Amino acid sequence: MMVRTATQDCLESLHVLDDGETGLKGVIAIHSTALGPAAGGCRFWRYAEREELVADAVRLARGMSYKNALAGLPFGGGKAVLLRPEEPFDRVAYFAAFGRAVAELEGRYVTAEDVGTTVADMGVVSDQTRFVAGLDAVGGRAGGDPSPWTALGVFESMKAAGAMLGIPLGDASVAVQGTGNVGAALCRLLAREGAKLIVADIEEKRAALVAREIGAVQVGVDEILEVKSDILAPCALGAVLNQRSIPRLKAGLVCGAANNQLAEEHHGDLLRDRGIVYAPDYLVNAGGIINVCAEYRGERADGVEARVMAIAPRLISVLERARHDGLASNRVADDLARAHIANVYRQGV
Repeated sequence: MMVRTATQDCLESLHVLDDGETGLKGVIAIHSTALGPAAGGCRFWRYAEREELVADAVRLARGMSYKNALAGLPFGGGKAVLLRPEEPFDRVAYFAAFGRAVAELEGRYVTAEDVGTTVADMGVVSDQTRFVAGLDAVGGRAGGDPSPWTALGVFESMKAAGAMLGIPLGDASVAVQGTGNVGAALCRLLAREGAKLIVADIEEKRAALVAREIGAVQVGVDEILEVKSDILAPCALGAVLNQRSIPRLKAGLVCGAANNQLAEEHHGDLLRDRGIVYAPDYLVNAGGIINVCAEYRGERADGVEARVMAIAPRLISVLERARHDGLASNRVADDLARAHIANVYRQGV
């Protein structure tokens, strides 16, 4: 079932997924195809209300449009968000049904991993459609789990922004919220750099494993946003920077891998007013989608790193412009992404 809709940001379409046989429930949100097929991962999560799931999908799809635009990728933005059913369920059948739903869009949307999904899940999807990436790398081509590339882009961005602010990572304390695939990989990079780490995760055992591995301090998920640190790295779910949390932050720089860290656009203004530098999430966490798009286009793996390493200089340009103009960094990044999309669209008309 497809529902066409429009928002202030011109969502192109919302495709409702509901398969009684496998239990598949969710949506595919296509925000924009102005730059090319809508590319964005598949999130597999639990939601209390359907409205919450849809709202998450719409915001994530918008973020993918902006992320792909700033990364210079020939892809628009989209996102699949699927409701994780209660156990037991047939995971293979579930993702096969999702693959068929992707196939029905005939290339308007290209999927890959996101929170809750794996390379194996995308392998099941690939049995149903060719509009998928995040598969095992073959013969020197880009591919595989994109999370290490996401972590690398965030790490290099954090290092560059820290240097700009006089916070060298080797001397910095970094609070990392979320120790999943990306968060754990980021922690390892930071530990090798000499940073002092504080970690938390909703799954306490997972955080404990990472803490033990790298010698980090573990705190509760209800504490991590308020601990005293030089840098805060949100690497879990979105909307953690909000009216309640921002006044309690004790970090000078926020730079993490989570999508949609700002609950609302104006919360970037609150961070600016408090003198906290914010690295726009969709700018710094683009490493994963850079790898995914290279894989989808059949490009070699050795070309991915250079594109990921270009993320940090792009961030510094945004932060310098924000400082010069007295604007919140997310507003500068949004304006640049919208301008790029509009410019490419005009050229194609």
